[in-house]
Formats: sequence, C-alpha cells, structure tokens
Amino acid sequence: MIHFVLLISRQGKVRLTKWYSPYTQKERTKVIRELSGMILSRGPKLCNFLEWRGLKVVYKRYASLYFCMCVDADDNELETLEIIHHFVEILDRYFGNVCELDLIFNFHKAYYILDEVLIAGELQETSKKSVARVIAAQLYLVQLLCRTR
Repeated sequence: MIHFVLLISRQGKVRLTKWYSPYTQKERTKVIRELSGMILSRGPKLCNFLEWRGLKVVYKRYASLYFCMCVDADDNELETLEIIHHFVEILDRYFGNVCELDLIFNFHKAYYILDEVLIAGELQETSKKSVARVIAAQLYLVQLLCRTR
C-alpha cells in the first residue's frame, strides 16, 4: 500500500502531496521536512530507496522534481518505481513534457490525474490510454460547463 505521494522541487518546495494514511497536519509537516532533507541531501549515484520509520520511501528525480512514494516495508520497490514512472508518463502525455511550472499552475489537473492512477493507496489504472480518455472527457465536460454559464 502507498501511504503518501510527495512531489518536491530541488529547492525543497512541495509541489503536490497526497496522503492515503491518517496523519495530522503537524505530522505531515514533520514528515515533509524530514524526507525532503533526506532525499535532497543524497548523492545522484545512490539508490532510490530509503528505509524510514519501518516503511520504505521510493523516489525518482525527473528534471527538477523528485517524485516520492512511501510504501509498506514488504512492498516491491521496483514496482513502486514503475508506478512513479507510469504517473510521469501520463503527466508528460497530458502536458507535453511536464515541467515544474505545469504542476504549479495546473495543480488541480495533476491531482485529478493522480486520482485516476491511484485510489486509496493502490494502483487503479495501468492503461495510459484509459487515463487519457477519462481526462479528455473530464476536460470536455468542464469546457461545456464553462460555455453554458
């Protein structure tokens, strides 16, 4: 199970968070501060897995963003890396080579895409085409709604 997803910039700014396990706001702030410090201080040649509080943190850097997922200790790290890569590929397909600014100015779309891929900390959809179809339908409905107002 995925406990949470974090997208952190190289400067330590949080660009997206999604929590699937109950954490108080104080705990969330502490987790973000602690993990961002650990991940940002690691060298580029080190592996992308961390043992943390009895859990595993799997992360991958794409351009200026670190995509991080915290999973159970017995979950497969490589599968989690594939989920991260799958999410990034869908973002790339939607935004056309996604960058940090896309996520800053269109964070609601990034959350919507993440919700199509993951539900309750589990992988929901593995087909990029299915996700793209659902996102296109949602965008069409939003445009229709805006026209009628």
